[in-house]
Amino acid sequence: MLQTFLDSKPLYYDEIDYTRMPRIYARIQKNFSLPKIIHIIGTNGKGTTGRFLATALHNRAYNVGHYSSPHIVSFNERIWFNGEDVSMELLEATHQELLSFLTQEEATALSYFEYTTLLAMLFYSKKNDFVVLEAGLGGEHDATAVFANALTLITPIGKDHEAFLGEDIRSIAKTKLAAVQKAAIIAKQKERLVYEVLREVQKEKDVVVYKVEELINAADEQNIAVIAKAEKLAPYLQENLSLAIGALKYFGIEYKASDFFNARLFGRLTPLAENILVDVGHNVLAAESILVSLKNKKYTLVYNSYKDKNYKEILTVLKPIIDEVELIDVYNARVQESSYLQKALEALDIKYSKFTKVQGQKEYLVFGSFSVVEAFLKVYRG
Repeated sequence: MLQTFLDSKPLYYDEIDYTRMPRIYARIQKNFSLPKIIHIIGTNGKGTTGRFLATALHNRAYNVGHYSSPHIVSFNERIWFNGEDVSMELLEATHQELLSFLTQEEATALSYFEYTTLLAMLFYSKKNDFVVLEAGLGGEHDATAVFANALTLITPIGKDHEAFLGEDIRSIAKTKLAAVQKAAIIAKQKERLVYEVLREVQKEKDVVVYKVEELINAADEQNIAVIAKAEKLAPYLQENLSLAIGALKYFGIEYKASDFFNARLFGRLTPLAENILVDVGHNVLAAESILVSLKNKKYTLVYNSYKDKNYKEILTVLKPIIDEVELIDVYNARVQESSYLQKALEALDIKYSKFTKVQGQKEYLVFGSFSVVEAFLKVYRG
């Protein structure tokens, strides 16, 4: 069974063998027949950019897959095809096919993310015109980088996963941007260093690079405004939408504003009720985007954090919109001990308590990670 097989693999590793995925894929590559791949790298906004683009391509009558990660509730949320998540029954059949290509040693050695990436790409083989392929935490050494792509989309890059990517913006940008293969479109960046590093990559690899604003014209701006109003998109989601439209322009694909309707990915400032917003963001860049989107209002922040996240800075950024914090229990080895979060909240003079249930009179913002949103949904949906 696929789920049992995946459950046997660790979700996180202290060290990663970067040679494993390229080596194994090179051996089994003959079993894959892949279409045009649009690779999405960056720190934030990969999921929503990908879903906007995949939905529009589907509405333009292309066969398209969208691979994203991680999932919130069900594994098959990661593997989307022509408007819906692929059923576990179909993925089970693909799992058995993939195992037939792999040795027992290879199947065991592949990480959770490496295996699910191969699984998705095998499912998409011979079915698609496009695959929108979201990188995991990295770039150059990411499991998704082994596939030849037609275009790379670069979302905003900031600090995250420093243990694997580097301690500063230059190092992180260099690691991520090394995944660019042929052509790239870069979203507006907060960090100027990102553009500098991309120019170095462009010169070194002789790739074509566009800034998204070079591809978006006045008519596109009008369409973005129409879509944003219809879909109630926060400013950062409008930036992701612009990048998706830039990709269509690159391929010469015409579109209508309605092609992007109902394309939002769950967990990106998603309203669960009139008084509840959930967002899977988990770093400072995400917190800054949320602050801009939700300014002039106060929320009860339902929160928890992984140990490797800069929760002190995240809480500092969000403080202007925080009325109080309710710490939610998350059962994950990576989660920070509650006492450390409490000390950070006390130092910032933010009231806090333990989350137990939703109270109707409060305005809630659920934020901190996919795991935080998952834990909240279990309580909220009972």
